[in-house]
Amino acid sequence: MQAARHVVVALSGGVDSAVAALLLRRRGYQVTGVFMKNWDSLDEHGVCTADRDCEDAYRVCRILDIPFHQVSYVKEYWNDVFSDFLSEYEKGRTPNPDIVCNKHIKFSCFFHYAVDNLGADAVATGHYARTSLEDEEVFQQKHIRRPEGLFRNRFEVRNVVKLLQAADSFKDQTFFLSQVSQDALRRTLFPLGGLTKDFVKKIAAENRLHHVLQKKESMGICFVGKRNFENFILQVSVLRGGRVEARFCSGPASVSKNVLVFQYLQPRPGKFISIEDNKVLGTHKGWFLYTLGQRAKIGGLREPWYVVEKDGTKGDVFVAPRTDHPALYRDLLRTNRVHWIAEEPPAALVRDKMMECHFRFRHQMALVPCVLTLNQDGTVWVTAVRAVRALAPGQFAVFYKGEECLGSGKILRLGPSAYILQKGKSKSRVAVEGPIDSPSDGPGLGPVV
Repeated sequence: MQAARHVVVALSGGVDSAVAALLLRRRGYQVTGVFMKNWDSLDEHGVCTADRDCEDAYRVCRILDIPFHQVSYVKEYWNDVFSDFLSEYEKGRTPNPDIVCNKHIKFSCFFHYAVDNLGADAVATGHYARTSLEDEEVFQQKHIRRPEGLFRNRFEVRNVVKLLQAADSFKDQTFFLSQVSQDALRRTLFPLGGLTKDFVKKIAAENRLHHVLQKKESMGICFVGKRNFENFILQVSVLRGGRVEARFCSGPASVSKNVLVFQYLQPRPGKFISIEDNKVLGTHKGWFLYTLGQRAKIGGLREPWYVVEKDGTKGDVFVAPRTDHPALYRDLLRTNRVHWIAEEPPAALVRDKMMECHFRFRHQMALVPCVLTLNQDGTVWVTAVRAVRALAPGQFAVFYKGEECLGSGKILRLGPSAYILQKGKSKSRVAVEGPIDSPSDGPGLGPVV
């Protein structure tokens, strides 16, 4: 008689991963629960949320009668996720730590721990996503070597696994999985991929999992939680290579540890400037605190103003009135080298150098039709069929073809805004009539880096 397949589940202390473990147990698999402690400092109310989540995960394992393990990736999270998060903000970009965390922590550190240390046949998470493999196909997968060149050899991996959107389109989380490796994905189960959130809650209620059912969903930075972002970022402010004193909780008492900070953010006061007439409207604590499209906090102004561009050299933030101002809209961006999940890159893109698909750069935003243009270094230009509001460098452009998530690339460069293009057309008309004196062009006449 064949031994039961061993599946190691990443338990977060929430309802989704708890129900995922329950469903796998019902399928007859040998299930082990693992809680990852990646950020364990006190929250703003003095509560150690990681310890509380760990206790909830442990209770899930007791209810389901499965083994429980706890691992710490605090160092790895700091080095691979949070330091990158700070570095991106320091460059004026808007990072997405959830995508980076899945790539480096959940589907690398945890994945290898489950396979190498616990002897897992497969891993599982509570993500709302699906793959092109059935359970038994997942168990038959073997390790594949990483590509040595720019692109993975097409003949190196047979029957590649595709990442597919969840049945519940509103809860679909393929956006956050768009940087996961083929090696990890082909050995991962997503038990909730075909379910709705309401049905998952119903399963939890019927199986004594009330303690996780009553918890609020996490909406903050991955593993860090919901915080006052501006205060949180400015608190992590030390000299490069210096040390910051951080409070960590371990058991019932908290202790202090020195954590080496490789990246830092120092307050850099600057000016809010109108994109229309270069008038100074106010001051701010740091240009890195603002992302394109967000409302600017400017005292003394009745109507809302929105961030449309940033000048990292001077530290100024350019703003515009109205949430639909043309300075907020662009239809062109360039990414870094794209991570393709199944085909690297898609055959149609290699053949034609261009490919039609859809993309989004925020979770749950409507998919936007676009055309990709492949560059020799693996980066792509993305041309949207219509101008999109608040494209932001540092975010990930995630690509879709039908129900398949193809992969993603980090946005590094933006084309000119609709407002700048309108100004250019206006100047062209003036030039025909004859040169006249004009005010400074201001920012944005070229791509934003």
